Amino acid sequence: MHAKTDRAAWLKAGDFQCSVDPPSPARPFRLVLLGAPGVGKGTQAELLNERLGACQLSTGDVFRAAKSLTPYERTPALNEALDLMRRGALVPDPTVLEMVRERLVCLRCRGGFLLDGFPRTVGQAEALEKILAGERLKLDAVLSYDLPIDRIVARLSGRRTCADCKAVYHVEARPPKVEGVCDICSGKLFQREDDRPESIRVRMEAYEKSTAPLADFYRRKGLLVSISAEGTPEEIFARTVQALGAN
Repeated sequence: MHAKTDRAAWLKAGDFQCSVDPPSPARPFRLVLLGAPGVGKGTQAELLNERLGACQLSTGDVFRAAKSLTPYERTPALNEALDLMRRGALVPDPTVLEMVRERLVCLRCRGGFLLDGFPRTVGQAEALEKILAGERLKLDAVLSYDLPIDRIVARLSGRRTCADCKAVYHVEARPPKVEGVCDICSGKLFQREDDRPESIRVRMEAYEKSTAPLADFYRRKGLLVSISAEGTPEEIFARTVQALGAN
């Protein structure tokens, strides 16, 4: 098992460097991860990092980390992206791509990488292909974690959130000790609007519609690998490793 990598270079870019030197595996994997909310993609990314050494490069993590940085610590592209998000506007492809270019050192990581949240469009995928070609790199695979929509609804609709400390529970997988009461602060648990079945179905339909062209793009390239997200995280990970030939 590899030591968990420090992602300072990815989260902050600029002159920041990772303080933990990533391992140099016999075969570094360079992967894109696809999967709707609720399929457990984040857990698989953690397992891939721990077992194979590939560093998780999540654009969502970049945005979350940026909120704790001063404007002077953020890169120009990140400042622009955050300003657009505050105004409720979509971050355009050129801004997203510039954020990635600011982090080229991470794409060259000797431990490999797991791109999570990027690319989101065919245009971004084509641009990524050119960026990697310029670095004399190429993707090994695009892992698509698939789960029937009814199973996704069951997973997400079972989530309950503490109104006070925001801790998250699940009525089946991780129930609180006392029903409706947070174990940590005794706050009241509630179901977020986004976790209601009708809201989840709308989100899933939007995800499928936006991701279908991207999946088709990588399928034509012979890179798309579909993996069933049924079962435990370890069972899903075993399928992932088998699909990659990383046993």
